[in-house]
Amino acid sequence: MMQTAYTEGSFAISGASGVAAIAVDPGDYAGVLRAAADLRDDVHRVTGKMPLIVRGEGSPAEATIIVGTLGKSKLIDALVESGKIDVGQIAGKWETFLIQVVPKALPGIANALVVAGSDKRGCIYGIYEISERMGVSPWYWWADVPVRHEGTLFMKGGRIVQGPPSVKYRGIFLNDEAPDLTNWVYEKFGAVPACKDPPIPSGAANYNRAFYARLFELILRLKGNYLWPAMWNNAFNEDDPENPRLADEYGIVMGSSHQEPMLRAQKEWDRRYSDTLGPWNFAKHPGVLESFWREGIRRNKGWESIVTLGLRGANDTEMAPGGPGANMALLEGIVDAQRRILREEMSTDPRSVPQLWCLYKEVQDFYKAGMRVPDDVTLLWAEDNWGNVRRLPTKAERERSGGSGIYYHFDYHGGPRSYQWVNASPIAKIWDQMSLSKEYGADAIWIVNVGHFKGYELPMEFFLSLAWDTEKWTDERIGEFTRRWAEREFGPEYAAEIAEIMAKYTKYNGRRKPELLAPDTYSAINYREAERVVEEYSAIATRAEEIHSKLPSACRDAFYQLVLFPTKACAIVNALYAAAGRNALYASQGRASAIDAAREVRELFEDDLEMMRYFNKDFAGGKWAHFMDQPHLGYDSWRDPPTNSLDAITLIENEAPAPASLGVAVEGSELAWPVDGEPPALPLFDSLGRERHFIEVFNRGKTQFEASFAKDAPWLTLSERRATLGPDRRLWVEVDWSAVPQGRSSASVLVSGAGTEVSVRVEAFNPSHPTRETLRGFAEVAGCVSMEAEHYEKKIDAGLNRWIRIGDYGHTLSGMRAVGPVDAPPAAPGKDSACLEYRMYLFSVGAVTLIATLSPTLNFQDGRPLRYAVSFDEDAPVIVAAVPADFSAQNGNSDWEKTVMDNARFCRTIHEIFDPGYHVLKFWMVDPGLVLQKLVVDAGGLKPSYLGPPESWRGAH
Repeated sequence: MMQTAYTEGSFAISGASGVAAIAVDPGDYAGVLRAAADLRDDVHRVTGKMPLIVRGEGSPAEATIIVGTLGKSKLIDALVESGKIDVGQIAGKWETFLIQVVPKALPGIANALVVAGSDKRGCIYGIYEISERMGVSPWYWWADVPVRHEGTLFMKGGRIVQGPPSVKYRGIFLNDEAPDLTNWVYEKFGAVPACKDPPIPSGAANYNRAFYARLFELILRLKGNYLWPAMWNNAFNEDDPENPRLADEYGIVMGSSHQEPMLRAQKEWDRRYSDTLGPWNFAKHPGVLESFWREGIRRNKGWESIVTLGLRGANDTEMAPGGPGANMALLEGIVDAQRRILREEMSTDPRSVPQLWCLYKEVQDFYKAGMRVPDDVTLLWAEDNWGNVRRLPTKAERERSGGSGIYYHFDYHGGPRSYQWVNASPIAKIWDQMSLSKEYGADAIWIVNVGHFKGYELPMEFFLSLAWDTEKWTDERIGEFTRRWAEREFGPEYAAEIAEIMAKYTKYNGRRKPELLAPDTYSAINYREAERVVEEYSAIATRAEEIHSKLPSACRDAFYQLVLFPTKACAIVNALYAAAGRNALYASQGRASAIDAAREVRELFEDDLEMMRYFNKDFAGGKWAHFMDQPHLGYDSWRDPPTNSLDAITLIENEAPAPASLGVAVEGSELAWPVDGEPPALPLFDSLGRERHFIEVFNRGKTQFEASFAKDAPWLTLSERRATLGPDRRLWVEVDWSAVPQGRSSASVLVSGAGTEVSVRVEAFNPSHPTRETLRGFAEVAGCVSMEAEHYEKKIDAGLNRWIRIGDYGHTLSGMRAVGPVDAPPAAPGKDSACLEYRMYLFSVGAVTLIATLSPTLNFQDGRPLRYAVSFDEDAPVIVAAVPADFSAQNGNSDWEKTVMDNARFCRTIHEIFDPGYHVLKFWMVDPGLVLQKLVVDAGGLKPSYLGPPESWRGAH
């Protein structure tokens, strides 16, 4: 809608005759007048020309941007009365706006660009919509995104209407804000002045009006409207009394966290009473707490807020031991007291006051046990702290006047392991869980824990954009969001590549968060898994560095913090753990090179420390100092380590003996030869898969020696015949399939050196049928079939029950989500169940194990498990409860802990195959929401790994 040349009907923001003025009614909301000033500054950023702001009628410019709120702006109301604009689409609606070019709008104005809002925030969003279309990123300050200069700028004629939003309240929570954000705030704004009334101790970082003004503006530019402020060691209302007034002026709805009721921060209690009364406890001090809450409501009642009800214990703990059985009556009494305070202090029916009850952690157990709050209170359902929604509203709950919402996490400080460093939340997963939430009616409030805030720019914007318009960002448009985001921030030339890098690094982090990595996370033995992970990270980091060097200098700070830094830093961390895994493996094999792997770990550790130092000290002139204070290396429990270290990794650095000594290892085995027992054997070579495999030849001593490699079959190919053994040598073995006889063939490779010989057995399988040319579907290779979920042969819908693809979702390629009508009964295989069919050729017979890799979706429908069904050929489908109805998504449940750490669920079923040949695996929908990522048929050949075997060969389909 924005262009640099005039076309018929367009509006000149900046043209040959100058820059447009901006007209506002001085009686409009203060937040609208302030946003109009931001628009003036944005026009200046883009065009270099400063618009005049006119307060009232009589603009001196023939081209004028008229902004205002229905019923608050005489300018807008005059346009409505004269019939120049039709506000039927926005009048009376929540946060809705129109933008329209209007010729001869008012006397003296030849052409106007009108921004009309249904309410205060509707108008503000319309103003910022123009700014973004001009090329001003919402992240222009928070991520240093440059504004591209355009001397002339025209808004294309026409009419834009947006709103009302899909979700009423859309916000973020600054939590787990220390050390990064708190240290940055302390450096930039100092400490809160110590005070006796209210009691404020010395040393608290000054989260003041200057900080929050920047944050409020960003939230509004992202079309958000709601905030839970930083609370670990701060009190929003008392640290700077201007904070709440400013929030209301800007148009930000304030709340308090799930554990801080009645608009009172926990620190407000701690500073007053912790030394004398200890943590808040309603059973012991009901009168003190009621007075404490009453003061909070009285203080904030003039400002737009959502009041949190209920009570949890201090510091994110349960209110009291014993759970619902011991505390139900106490909590019900607390809510009654809080509602009474609202009625008395606000002199109104509490039903007119926005309130929420956050069903977080153990609080959901109270709801499950039968506790209820009045219907006008929003039920804020919490996911499991790892991005998996625990519960969504039933039909009866959707009919409550207060509705339901979702509390979500991009960051978490707690068990089974904290994750707080960089973004590890792929937007494909956010879309999956939050679109599901919208579908089931949880759309009154969406709020997300964004931790220390910086580093979560992309998922934060996606979360709020999805909340603004869930119908726009469908499963088919997730990638488009990232591409558009990259183009807005860095221009069109590299947008597609940047989007791919962003999607990949967050996907790779999502499959195993950096804080959860260990030397043995990815297999150093099977499927070249650890190597492939390092290669994947290295490829996107290398490409990010190349793009960084080619971008204009003005773009590089933004690109570094948004793209290059997280990609490269995560590549280093994954390479470090892979090197530590090699060190352990090599030491067990007696390799002299084990010490080299240990040295590589230490070098990568230094590289990591240097990246953190550069970000904190040198980058962007120190603007973002401390945002890399969060430790991410050295975890041995859920608690953060005090600093980054290698303390959690055992490195073996034994000195090798001087004499040369031959060692041989083969792909797929942790052993090394010569050794007593079975001779070494490479994994099976198969004419369908046509893999290549390797032999690693190494020195167990320090003295170099010559090694030679010989084969005893003409159909074998070796990558070399002789090598000098100082560093380890990888000998690649391949097969010339044109020369291999049909059936099974055996051969060997002889490795000689340092007076020792090791013979490595080689087996090749070249079936007469099927061949690569005749195969239809997948084929068993080496006792295994591995299939990506989206590579089905048939997708059979059943009425409204169907499967949809979510790209770039999960451990490997993508996910297929089961979709069906809300509240529909379970689908019955063979009747109304959608089905995915996978055709494969199996050589093995007998019992096989099917492993389904699923996303860690929980049983979000009350009292109902999350199920699927599987069958081979015409066998009766076997129904599998991936998540039982009574599943406990919390610490102490080892199944849940493993699932969230793996970010996947693995379900196994046993099936009987009676004949070799083609078979069809059918994967049936039973319950909606389940996401299938991968299927592996193990006929005895599956090797341990984290991501599973690479996809098997697939013929024409």
